[in-house]
Amino acid sequence: MTFPTFTSSHPRIRGKELGSRLAPRITANLAGYTELFRVAGAGDAQVRAWGERALERSAAWAPGLADEMAEIAAGAGLEPWQVAVVNARTEILAAIDMTGAPGVAGEGECSTSVVLPPDGPPRTVQTWDWHDHLRDAPVLWEYEHGSGRVVRTFTEAGALAKIGVTTAGLGVHFNLLRHRSDSADIGVPVHLIARRILDEADTVAQAAEIARSARVSASTVITVVTETEAASIEISPAGVAVIPPRPGGVLLHCNHFLDDGLAAGERHANDRPGTYRRLRHLEENVAGLRGADLHGRALAMLGHEPDGAPVCAHPDLTQPIHQRWETIATIGLDLPAGRLRVHRGGPCRVTETTWQTF
Repeated sequence: MTFPTFTSSHPRIRGKELGSRLAPRITANLAGYTELFRVAGAGDAQVRAWGERALERSAAWAPGLADEMAEIAAGAGLEPWQVAVVNARTEILAAIDMTGAPGVAGEGECSTSVVLPPDGPPRTVQTWDWHDHLRDAPVLWEYEHGSGRVVRTFTEAGALAKIGVTTAGLGVHFNLLRHRSDSADIGVPVHLIARRILDEADTVAQAAEIARSARVSASTVITVVTETEAASIEISPAGVAVIPPRPGGVLLHCNHFLDDGLAAGERHANDRPGTYRRLRHLEENVAGLRGADLHGRALAMLGHEPDGAPVCAHPDLTQPIHQRWETIATIGLDLPAGRLRVHRGGPCRVTETTWQTF
């Protein structure tokens, strides 16, 4: 089982080409999110208003990316606000949470490990958890930026980027955060921040500058890695913090803030305490996460809820969709090659032959 791939042929027609070629997947992804938003407590009219606001905010911050969303919509036979909804799904879910609606709940979400060894390239691995009814949303997309760099990203159909790597020698991992400053006043989608970092940044400092330039309404952490440096850039409406590696070049992140100032507004503490257990599990398995072999690093990350470390999420089908989580992918960055290595599923299902190189 592998994820579908798409390679854009030319930067000038990138959006419309992606939209037309992946129209069924983009439409299905939009339908899946529409269903999730309804169950979580948002009506269709409100979601449209949030999508239109996300498009407006995007156009003010990154006009080219707003145009690309409109081009994807034209290719897929959708309205621009509908593609903006897919790109702003993090912001819409945060907005729903802030309205007092049911929102999303349950144990799940991502765990990231980066190790900078004294010799050799960075060694990275992350799990990507999401709602199981959206397990067919991901695609692997390759496109050439106008600067000449090639970007390869694990993203969702219609979303401009998520986890990725570039031929300029920079990569990003991606984890969701929640903060008391999150709001229903939709800001720049965090997925567009990841996209601009992949397109434009060569260093951690440049990536942090891009993150600080965006007015956001939802929180996330983008872990940026180059051949020589790494940092987790924690983003929230309350501010942006840059978390460097610990001594020994180890950088671990789950779904809670590590910066002391931002952690004071943490919203995961009560409803998803598994994030802290997952981080402890990673800390206890750093020796395996240092390994040069991605397969070994994935196995070092392996852990289930009965063991006290819910790294591998498996959906409870007795629960409604907004409370069901699945580890949909395990991903490593190969910076020297500018490639992603992706396994469909969690570490508990990894074998030597299940890795997809893109």
